[in-house]
Amino acid sequence: MIKSIYSKYFQKSKSFLYPALGIKKSSNFKPSNTYLSIPGLYEIEDAKFICTFDKEDSEGFKAFEQKMLLENPLFFEKIIVDDYNIYVFDYEIYVTDWFNVITGRYSKLSTVLKRAIKAYFGESSAEYQQIDAFLNPKEYYDIYAKILNVDVDILKETGELCDDPNLEKEVLKISQEYLESLKKTI
Repeated sequence: MIKSIYSKYFQKSKSFLYPALGIKKSSNFKPSNTYLSIPGLYEIEDAKFICTFDKEDSEGFKAFEQKMLLENPLFFEKIIVDDYNIYVFDYEIYVTDWFNVITGRYSKLSTVLKRAIKAYFGESSAEYQQIDAFLNPKEYYDIYAKILNVDVDILKETGELCDDPNLEKEVLKISQEYLESLKKTI
């Protein structure tokens, strides 16, 4: 039962788009962050999902990288930078979901993506009920209305129970100089 509202900002790309990659939350290897764009290289409307991973040489990471990242059906390209690697995935098959995430309409995500998100978090996880509330807000309006001490009709009018992504925090910023050198290699 939800007793309080999660009020800290969290990467919407990591919670709502990363699960489409089919990588388990229990994986030993987690992205250092996820993004919706790299300005000047991939814009938000390009539907290119960006994951950064710290550089690692272990055999375990190499196997994970090969199987889960490079052989992923959504894999587009790998960009090597100084102390981390950028993995770019093409979300064209999820383009409607992509735009629903960037506009904060999480309840409108496809059944396929909702299933992937729920499988990623798992019903026994601490986050599951919050995520389920974001994906299926109608089932949680009364609970949120009590917690927020507002009329339930206000929530129904708003429709969503999760804030929009902060596009400043969901963008990977690379220096202009480095960006120019990257463009030459791509």
